[in-house]
Amino acid sequence: MAKSQLKDFNADLSEWFNDVVLKAELADYAPVKGCMIIRPYGYALWEGIQSFLDKLIKEKGVKNAYFPLFIPIHYLQKEKEHIKGFSPQLAIVTIGGGEELTEKLAVRPTSETIMYGMYKKWTSSWRELPILINQWCNVVRWEKRTYLFLRTSEFLWQEGHCAHLTSKENMDMVLWALDAYEKTYNDLLAMYGIKGVKSDAEKFAGAGSTFSLECLMPNGKALQSATSHDLSQNFSKSFDWTVQDKNKAKVYPYQNSWGLSTRSIGGLIMAHGDENGLKLPPLIAPIQVVIVPIPGHATALKLAQTLNINLKKKFRVNLDTTDGETAGFKFNKWELKGVPLRLEIGDKDVSENRVTLCRRDTGEKITLPLLDLDKKIKELLNTIQKSLFAQHKKFTDDHTFTVDSYDEFKKIMATTRGFIKAFWCENPDCENEIKKDTKATTRCLPLGSKEEEGKCIHCGGVSHHRWLFALSY
Repeated sequence: MAKSQLKDFNADLSEWFNDVVLKAELADYAPVKGCMIIRPYGYALWEGIQSFLDKLIKEKGVKNAYFPLFIPIHYLQKEKEHIKGFSPQLAIVTIGGGEELTEKLAVRPTSETIMYGMYKKWTSSWRELPILINQWCNVVRWEKRTYLFLRTSEFLWQEGHCAHLTSKENMDMVLWALDAYEKTYNDLLAMYGIKGVKSDAEKFAGAGSTFSLECLMPNGKALQSATSHDLSQNFSKSFDWTVQDKNKAKVYPYQNSWGLSTRSIGGLIMAHGDENGLKLPPLIAPIQVVIVPIPGHATALKLAQTLNINLKKKFRVNLDTTDGETAGFKFNKWELKGVPLRLEIGDKDVSENRVTLCRRDTGEKITLPLLDLDKKIKELLNTIQKSLFAQHKKFTDDHTFTVDSYDEFKKIMATTRGFIKAFWCENPDCENEIKKDTKATTRCLPLGSKEEEGKCIHCGGVSHHRWLFALSY
């Protein structure tokens, strides 16, 4: 597998991305337009994300459940902003069992409405709150323009939906979820992101406020990597759902919803990719060490088989004994798949009681005695994980600009791109004009942003904060 078979990473990230997804066997296009098939190697990444995040979710006391894929249309219509926001993307079932349905059913675009209808049924008192439920499932949003992993008509995600007696408890959960997503990206995917609140125009349909984690990609575009929504009492009022508080007064529960999807895999692919393919952080990599005995080297094969048995006790290991492939072909194949460490063994290595380790992230080759192998692999995997995060953070920092001139704003968006911190008056009309001019959108107001006196980057109006702008996926 020659490296030249890949599209140019630096020239066209989009072409490279699709090429790598297909050739690394992460996913493929489905017969249904706009959908994809996640292949085993790609699904293993999703399983790793599920395992890491699900543990955090359960530690918080949130339990997993499952709700139907089909939602009666009148449920979605209960919250006006919600149905307005999702109507263009709905897939509707009108016939079932060969007969026209009495009421049309929406194929789940998100589950707020069907879940909250049941929450109302299950509760009447403050004693039954909080409700802390999450589900891992698929959703369907009929997209006009699709992109493997990043934007497909059907995708996988988790969606947490909680209800609380007080606004404070509710907001605590909203921010906890955002922190859990940040931890997942930082610690597992080795990706740096900026947490913040979305503008009214960019918030979730039906939410009081939306918070997001924004990650910068190598082409200077931002990826909305996860979201957490304060729904306040909007949905409980729409469903006329009340509970009695301790004073026997009727209270509308406060609600939140939060989600992370297979889009995270798309971000992972781009954030750590290079001209040779994927570069997977060791903690998420389905295979952490691949052992490649040089074809035709008999003693090397025997040692490789022994090492495979021993190393599997501590690491995720694969032994490549595929017939008909040269050593060079195998090296390129596993570089493309992003395996963090490659262990090369030839007959000469066996005679000298040594092996060669190759780092995928740097290409460095390290020759070391077998006696030190376990310890060295552990050290290197830890180093690679930290190094990839540090690289992505540095890239983000280096491509985050603070500007006060609209001409400079437009120049950056037309050339290097990246995150721009700029004053904005928070007027949606002004926000829309900036988008028309530059295609850049407000990504978020970073949490902890200090209040400052300034002039809007576009209209010159009074502004109190620097918002984060970027081109987005």
